[in-house]
Parts: sequence; C-alpha cells; structure tokens
Amino acid sequence: MGDKGVAVGPDPLSFEQVVAVARGGAEVVMTHEALRLIGEARAHIEELSALPRPVYGVSTGFGALATRHIAPEMRDQLQLNIVRSHAAGSGPEVEREVVRALMLLRLRTLATGRTGVQPVTARTLAAMLNAGITPQVFEHGSLGCSGDLAPLAHVALALIGEGFVRDAEGELKPAATALREAGLTPVKLAAKEGLALLNGTDGMLGMLVLAIQDLHRLITTADIAAAMSVEALLGTDRVFAADLQDLRPHPGQAVSAANLRALLAGSEIMESHRGPDCTRVQDAYSLRCTPQVNGAARDTLAHAELVAGRELASAIDNPVVLPDGRVESNGNFHGAPVAYVLDFLAIPAADVASMSERRTDRMLDKARSGGLPAFLADDPGVDSGHMIAQYTQAAIVSELKRLAAPASADSIPSSAMQEDHVSMGWNAARKLRNVVDGLTQVVAVEILTAARALDLRRPLRPGPATGAVVRRLRDAVPGPGPDRYLAPEIAAAVELVRDGALVAAAEAVTGPLA
Repeated sequence: MGDKGVAVGPDPLSFEQVVAVARGGAEVVMTHEALRLIGEARAHIEELSALPRPVYGVSTGFGALATRHIAPEMRDQLQLNIVRSHAAGSGPEVEREVVRALMLLRLRTLATGRTGVQPVTARTLAAMLNAGITPQVFEHGSLGCSGDLAPLAHVALALIGEGFVRDAEGELKPAATALREAGLTPVKLAAKEGLALLNGTDGMLGMLVLAIQDLHRLITTADIAAAMSVEALLGTDRVFAADLQDLRPHPGQAVSAANLRALLAGSEIMESHRGPDCTRVQDAYSLRCTPQVNGAARDTLAHAELVAGRELASAIDNPVVLPDGRVESNGNFHGAPVAYVLDFLAIPAADVASMSERRTDRMLDKARSGGLPAFLADDPGVDSGHMIAQYTQAAIVSELKRLAAPASADSIPSSAMQEDHVSMGWNAARKLRNVVDGLTQVVAVEILTAARALDLRRPLRPGPATGAVVRRLRDAVPGPGPDRYLAPEIAAAVELVRDGALVAAAEAVTGPLA
C-alpha cells in the first residue's frame, strides 16, 4: 500500500488521486462529511421503504421488471438477487488497476450521499481497497448504460462475501476467505443497495483517467522520438519556429513545436547541414508536420480531460436520493459523454503512431535516409538491421487504425427494450487501452531506430537533450553492430517509454516538457 492516503468525500477526486489509488496502492479514508451524508440519505430510503407507494429500486423490480411491486419481506432478497444475477461477466480478467479505479469511483459516488446505501457498505468497500482485495472482474458484460453493470456487480458480489478476488499478493481466492483474513465482515444488503452498487460509469471513467495519464507521457515521448528522427534524417528545425507556428494558433501545436525546439537545441548534426550547400527545400510531412499532428492529439486530450473532470464531479445512480428526501429516476447513468471521448482519443493515438512508423521507415530506406546504411544494418545484405522492427510497427499501426473505429456508434437494445439505447462506453475504454499499449510500442521502436541512426552519424553529436535520451537507452540496449536478437531490445525500449525514463532523461537537459 502507498503511504499517502486519499480522502474520499462528496468533493470531486483529482486525476492524481485516482491514479494514486488505482496504480500506486494509496489508501483511502472516508471523510466525516461523507459518512454524515450517507447516513442522512439512508434514513430517507428506510422511511420510503416503509411506505406503501412504489419506489423504483426500493420496492419494485429493475429494468423491464420495474412494474413488479416487491413485498417488504422480499426487498432485502431483491438486492441480493440483483448482485448475483448481474455478476455475469465473461472472458479475460480485467487488470487490477482498472478494478481498483472502478471501486474508488463507485465509493466516491456513495460518498456524495445520493445513493442511499448504509454507511457500513461504503466503509467496507473502502476497507477492501485498503486491504488490497481486488474482485475478479471480466472483460465482457458492460453495455455502458445503466452503468457498467456486470463489472460493478462482480465488485458488489465480493462485498457480500461471494465470488472470487485477488488478495494483496495477487493470489486468487474466495471472497469470503479474503474478507475474513483481512478482518472484514461481508455486507448484508438492505433496500436500494444492490442497485446503488451497480449503477455507475465507474469502469469506463477509471480507464479514461488512466489513459489520460498515459497519453500525456506518450505524446511528449512522441515529440522526443520525432526530434531524434528529424536529427537522424538531417531534417530542418526551421519549420518549428514560433513565428511560423503562431500563424495557426492551436495550443497543442505550439506546445509540440516548443518541445521540438528545446530537444534539438545545440545539435552538431543539425548545424552540419545549415549552410548554402544544403539543397533540401523542405522535409517530408512525417517530419515537418509533427507539431500539427502531435499538437492536435494534445488538444483532443485536453477535451477528454474536461469531460473526465466533469464526470469526477458527478454522482451517478438511478434512482438518486435528493437532499429534500425525494428519490427520483434519471438517465445520468448513460455512458455517452465518456464513451465519445474514449473513442475520440483512439483516433489521434492511432495517427501519432502512424506518423511515427513513417519516420522509422524513412530512416531505414537508403534512398530517403540522407546517407545512412540500408536498414541501418552493419553489413547490409548479410545483416538486416532494423528491417523487421519496422514490420512490427506496421503490424501494430494497422491494428490501431482498426481500433480507431468508434464503439460508441453502435447500440444493441437490452432488457426487453427498456434499455433500448446503450453507449458501449466500456468497449470503447477496453479498446483505448489496447491503443495506448500499441502506441507505446510503436514510439519505442522509433526511438530505438533513431538512436541507432544518431550513433551512425558519428563523429557528429546529437543535441544535449536527444543525446541524453540515447545514453539512457544505451543503459539497457547496446549500440549499432551485427544482427542480434532484437525482441528483448524492443521490450527494453518499450519499458523505458512506459515508465517515463526517456522523458526524464530529456527533461534533465531541457527542463519540463509539456
């Protein structure tokens, strides 16, 4: 567990807090305000539960069965049944960080006092997070409407001591066993609670927040890769000048161009071809238009952050308990706002990868590389150099283009046409995770290739910033030479991209890159 606790109350969580709990294992602490609001809302639910008039989710069935009145003696069983029946996920197990994000975000909605759960239910969910107990959630089962029902149901199932979980060490065991070992008592659900635990967009939102963090790092890394490739290909940095970029005042474009200028400053390689003997009028689009593409990706990311921030300030349940005691049905569980930006982010991520692959291919083509050996091979013909590394990039880029097609444009009606339009936001989120992983790999191959090309430009030296990136890479991957087993080198480069080590190396010279 992390050392720094995250306070969970009615106020919005920050991106950093979500990531700290999901990835860093930070502990959570329920605020006094949260417990007060939860208690007040619970009192309203218990009062309504005693009345004869029907209240959705309290004294009626769910979805298409909402017209069925449930007798008082069956209402606790109703809540238990919805958890058991909705825990119907299938396929591969969802990653621990995603499940922890989902749990935290559902806890935060409970903390707003708009759901009507018992205080003990919220406290037990918080305790599960702190004990490192992660319910087993599966890939398939959410339509992204009425919330991420199946994924959240698997969490609720663990909360009542059923199903399976992974403990803090990752061991799979029955939920009842893990709760007992952690000193926790399974929750006994009462009126409204099963529904309150299931009805949220927490899974897709959690994956959006995690993707936003990853894409911030990856787009900066893509700027670094592009700078290295421009340098290796004897390109020009004049096109990145601020006055040229200001003619098209997109904020992301300005940031990317500023990064490129900082990264290429002081390069002997760049200086070597600035004179009158240089006959190249302009570079290919994959070099020259880097700020426009990476910048547009940044602007798309900024829009996604705006939407995610609004969602982090939301209380999503159906029905909701209002401060005056009313319990009202609503449509806030619909995942469209999140689904759209999840799909939107996949498009620029795929395109940034596509441009990265094109720069790599240019460095390997003797006719276009400005004097570099074919495929950067030690002895072209005997050696193949990075030929097949580019194939790997191309295979991934092709897959990313397919994954850029929107999931949210589809809808399959469910629940006997009561839920006749759904968002498919969970699918969009799962797809985006694959896109982020693919972009990581593609950018890593470009950096691996560009570093080799820069080494082959010796005795000319790259700029201090790009040179620092090459040196950091060389801690894990040797320099040019005869052909060798390449997959471990790609894997090492991928890890350096994923953990931010290459960005840190560049920033040690340039200062913070945006």
